[in-house]
Amino acid sequence: MRRSIMIIPIHPLLSSCLLIASCSGQDRAVDAGAIADPPMHQQAGRDTAQVAEYIVAAFEDGKGNLWFGTNGQGVARWDGTSLRYFSIAEGLIGDVVTGIAEDRDGHLWFGTHTGACEFDGKTFSGFAGGEGLRGSGCKLLVDRNGMVWAGTSDGVFRLDPSIPHRTGGGRFTAFELTVPVNDTPSYKMVPGKVWDLFEDSKGNIWFGRDGYGACRYDGKTLTHFTKNDGLCSNNVASIAEDAQGNIWFGSITSDFPKYIEEGGVSRYDGKTFTQFPEVKGLTANDIYNLYTDRSGNVWIGAVRVGAYRYDGKSFTLFDMTDRPELTTYFAIQAFVEDQHGTLWFGFSGGLFRFNGTSFVNVTQGGPWTSP
Repeated sequence: MRRSIMIIPIHPLLSSCLLIASCSGQDRAVDAGAIADPPMHQQAGRDTAQVAEYIVAAFEDGKGNLWFGTNGQGVARWDGTSLRYFSIAEGLIGDVVTGIAEDRDGHLWFGTHTGACEFDGKTFSGFAGGEGLRGSGCKLLVDRNGMVWAGTSDGVFRLDPSIPHRTGGGRFTAFELTVPVNDTPSYKMVPGKVWDLFEDSKGNIWFGRDGYGACRYDGKTLTHFTKNDGLCSNNVASIAEDAQGNIWFGSITSDFPKYIEEGGVSRYDGKTFTQFPEVKGLTANDIYNLYTDRSGNVWIGAVRVGAYRYDGKSFTLFDMTDRPELTTYFAIQAFVEDQHGTLWFGFSGGLFRFNGTSFVNVTQGGPWTSP
């Protein structure tokens, strides 16, 4: 049975517009430490310019540094004292950073519009077509076994860090995703865009696909979920898990006309899917990002509506109530919660910090912490 949904008061939130980009590129390795005093290195309190006009990825590493992927300025790192940018000049393989992950060795991985980069703290090593990683718009996941997964416009690829080199074809290998053939038990391999990768609490790997719904990989077999099973759409852009073990799916309109469908949010309890047609913006809408914070709240970025926080019982909407014309372009592309419990939002219009009741725009000069 559907759980009843209660909408509680709306809170103000600044808004933005959406931009997604992709291209292609080359492999390379560059020592970032060899570049002294990079041009984009800001101390807190000195600059009111936005961290980036488009924040498309956000991540906290094991040392507590915050990393923000941008749409054209590379990746920005806030270490608690200063803000530093890493771009192609410092060794990144591309300046549009769409995914960030950390491996067991503490190395950072950056997915870009031209491939992936591994950063050991000093040197960037690039992986693209020559290393077996095809496609653009790379999203990344490092699973509990240390495997590096990459989702691109050409499908899914993976790298086992314990194997330094592979004979022929590079270190990344293609992971074949299949689709049902005419609703029969047979399947066929279909390359295509993978929007998101997610590992749940049971160790299953989930793939959000463009036009083919979602797949769950348990280490041996793939299980397919589509609109026929209860998804809002077959274009799954984001996946998250709540404190009860339910899997949430954010869906969007496809890039490919033949697969254009309505987007929205679906929740899967292991048996059935639930949709939320009574909640404004959670059906027939683009949902590019979902995130679960440490308190178990599910955050949902609803394009042109606002940010919803679901606490297990009700949805709270945060939007720009006094500037409704700006909400028309509202889009959240990244969430991350830091070690102090502060939630950061990446918008198409800048970086924002949530203080528990309201949102603060964080520029290059701050404010990076609460007063």
